[in-house]
Amino acid sequence: MAAVQTEVKGMGEAMKQAEAGMALFAKDTQEEAKLDVPSAEAFKQEQEAAMKAKEEEANALTGKENKKARTEISKQVAAMKVDPKYIDACKVVKGLAPPSGNFQLAGAPKKLDAKAAPAESAPAAAEAAEGAQDSKKAKDAKPKKVESAGLSKAERDELEKLKADIISRKSELKAAGKTGGECNKDEQVVAWVARMNELKIKEDPSLAAAGKDGKDAGKAKKKGGNLSSAQQATLEKMKADLEEYRLQLVKEFGYSKRDIEADPDYVDKKKAIQAMEGGK
Repeated sequence: MAAVQTEVKGMGEAMKQAEAGMALFAKDTQEEAKLDVPSAEAFKQEQEAAMKAKEEEANALTGKENKKARTEISKQVAAMKVDPKYIDACKVVKGLAPPSGNFQLAGAPKKLDAKAAPAESAPAAAEAAEGAQDSKKAKDAKPKKVESAGLSKAERDELEKLKADIISRKSELKAAGKTGGECNKDEQVVAWVARMNELKIKEDPSLAAAGKDGKDAGKAKKKGGNLSSAQQATLEKMKADLEEYRLQLVKEFGYSKRDIEADPDYVDKKKAIQAMEGGK
């Protein structure tokens, strides 16, 4: 009889403990639901207004000379979009819990105390650190893109100036009624283009080999051979360069299709591609 009473008493204690635990859980849940929605909404609107203002500022900066400024502003806008406080504000406005704990009146997410962290987490942390280090080593081991070490600062500045001068000169000739072919045959333009090509080849020697590769690949193609992976990569690069040049002629110089087909540079680029493809 005494044993039965003891068992019943033990069950009663267990029930009380369970009820107490449920009460604490309900209290935590209630606290976590208390979010500062008005503050979150105000911050969200303020942040989005600032982002919009920067985007309008970037849109107002037109032309190649403002490309660097536009890029810098775009980076600022991107950083604002991933701001933890802005992300929390967006979550809270939608009635969701803020990941970083902002705009929460009570029940902020409890961070794990480093002293109270289980001993088992140490090996996992060490393993994660080792994995990150291996990943960094693998990334560093990847072949780096060839830098334009062949040009000095003065030559690089000269190259950029030549590009701008050529565009400006062609625009003037076009405004004077010259056709695309006539613009390219202009004595000054021819001299500038020749110098620009010299600097480009010095900057990237692979450009000088592109023409030879195209001819050799064309011969191999006629004999029934296939392009190597390196030749195929060169071919794709040449096609992309040709399309970029075509768009430049249309947007910056207002060339018609007929003008483009008569442009010497365009013709040369196209012939090199055709040679690599096998004389199509």
